[in-house]
Amino acid sequence: MSIMRLWHGEVSLEKADAYEKFMIERAAPDYGSVEGLEKLYFQRRDEDSKAHFLLVTIWTSMDAIKKFAGENPELAKYYPEDDDFLLSKEKHSTMYDIFYEQ
Repeated sequence: MSIMRLWHGEVSLEKADAYEKFMIERAAPDYGSVEGLEKLYFQRRDEDSKAHFLLVTIWTSMDAIKKFAGENPELAKYYPEDDDFLLSKEKHSTMYDIFYEQ
């Protein structure tokens, strides 16, 4: 059974394009280097003065997630560069067992 992991972050609209580029150039290769990653979706929604980023990853197992996120995979993983972009850092990521897909 696969596991979906969700992370949400907010960036000021002025920095959103740069953060999007950072996510593609820095984060995506990091995620992609981990065996067990099945799918990766980076999503963005602009709202008023900020942009919401939602990262959805699909993993083969909890062990695969731990290879990426560490021994406490419910804790969000951040890069040093995130301090230049994020309005705040959410402490947790959320995980769901995928029990059906079509």
